[in-house]
Amino acid sequence: MLARLQSAIGRDDLIEQMVLLPEPKKSFSKKVQKAKSVNLIVGYDASPNSHTALDIAFWIAHQTRLATNNQVTVQAVYVVKDNHNSQHPDILSFAKRLPQLECPVNDVSRSITPVLTQPKLQGIAPSLQEADRILWQAKSLAEEWQGSFKSHLRFGEIATELKKVVESETADILFLGCKSISHPIIQILGSNFPCAVVGIPNCIDE
Repeated sequence: MLARLQSAIGRDDLIEQMVLLPEPKKSFSKKVQKAKSVNLIVGYDASPNSHTALDIAFWIAHQTRLATNNQVTVQAVYVVKDNHNSQHPDILSFAKRLPQLECPVNDVSRSITPVLTQPKLQGIAPSLQEADRILWQAKSLAEEWQGSFKSHLRFGEIATELKKVVESETADILFLGCKSISHPIIQILGSNFPCAVVGIPNCIDE
């Protein structure tokens, strides 16, 4: 996938720049089972770097479909940190009971908004509204590429929740808006992460 990207933009150093954690060794049987579908996960928070990571994922998905006719799904994951835990313990408990969201996110957010009018839970409403905006932006980008797209809204620590989604969706690649293996989130993910982790190339600024 990255080789196609290198060829398209005339670079020969993208793989070295972008692969932050290599693909783990997998059994032959698992590779055969996954041969007909590809899952690409993107850690997305609407920052410029995560926007670039999402765009790269869509481009790779598009090129992979053209080259292989395989089904390719791009999934954006937005994680709301547990910032309210110490002040409002009931909020975290409520948040973790929320379902995994798939676009259109707006419909799900509207359905839970009345519950958030309770005084103890009002603090989480702005987080959900922000998540709704961010995931809707990601969905709009997906429509430009006319590809299969899902979104996930998670609550907790970013690295932990990303790993959960990667495992549950049997992801092939996790895309992040990181440019170096020294980035804190890459260090937290560690060398035993269940799929390859790809960042964005430094040459994107050139």
